[in-house]
Amino acid sequence: MLDRERVLAKLDALHGYGRELRVVLPGSLDEYIASVEKRRATERLLQMSIECVLDICGLFVAGLRLGLPAEEENLLDRLEHARILPLELVRTLRAMRRFRNILVHEYGAVDDKIVFQLAARMSHDVGAFTDEVKRVLNERAT
Repeated sequence: MLDRERVLAKLDALHGYGRELRVVLPGSLDEYIASVEKRRATERLLQMSIECVLDICGLFVAGLRLGLPAEEENLLDRLEHARILPLELVRTLRAMRRFRNILVHEYGAVDDKIVFQLAARMSHDVGAFTDEVKRVLNERAT
């Protein structure tokens, strides 16, 4: 059974990270690059946001009994194969996951321009994800 309350709590945390990201992220790439504090805060908020998205995916896989994923990537495979989330969104989530891994494992090799672009787009991607999560929750509530 899908743990609706945990999913909603994770969505709330995700939106909190989004609010913080909008406060931290400067209006231009030059301002972003000039501030080590802004860069590190942005990177960390992106990492936490993506981890929150993946946690929600994990809750969906477990709650909808889509099988036991062997690893994180399998979460997205299972959601895709069960047609829980649209293919285009799953592609976006895969890209988020890969980027999170870069942030976590190759911290010094992060391209500031890419981070800035992804941070600027994050609100849109999280909005699309949230809409789909709410759609699934509403479908499963009836």
